[in-house]
Amino acid sequence: MIALIDYKAGNLTSVVKALRFLGADDVVVTQKPDDVLRAEKVVLPGVGHFRATQLLEDVRLTQAVREAVAKGAPFLGICVGLQWLYEGSTEAPETAGFGHFSGQCERFPAEFEGAELKSPHVGWNSLEDVRADSRLLRGVEPGSFVYYTHSWRAPVSADTAASTMYGGAFTAAVERGNVMGVQFHPEKSAETGLKVLRNFLEL
Repeated sequence: MIALIDYKAGNLTSVVKALRFLGADDVVVTQKPDDVLRAEKVVLPGVGHFRATQLLEDVRLTQAVREAVAKGAPFLGICVGLQWLYEGSTEAPETAGFGHFSGQCERFPAEFEGAELKSPHVGWNSLEDVRADSRLLRGVEPGSFVYYTHSWRAPVSADTAASTMYGGAFTAAVERGNVMGVQFHPEKSAETGLKVLRNFLEL
């Protein structure tokens, strides 16, 4: 069973459709910690304000995810779901992240190299520096395009599996062990996005 966490701020329908298109018939949309604990895989899709992730703590889902991850269940965060994997975000400094990856997510700068930088970053952009040992991005070529819509970004670090350039480099995908995240929307990213989701399902 795949537990798709609903924290009332995710684009759940399109993610469910994409997973089922790839053959995952056992997707359960849930807010129940028990579902997360018995799941073989866990997905956290997210859009909107980082503050909304406070619900994960309030309904004991954060602890359930910690236990599921500790048992080895693959976890995938999407968009704000990736940002939640870090220590926090300047979008909501009072709301703690999961803390699996170090660092804070920050808003895109208003200017970059002397020119105005539009925010949010919306549309297609390419994946660069794809890590050769990434299981999530297996078969994804550097330069592949994926679809973004976001105003905050995660820093590049040793755990970055791929980066994208917009106002400087930011983490497009992050991966350490069984914990993974993508800032882009794989369910909207055509064949490349489906490849990423297929790789996750095959873990």
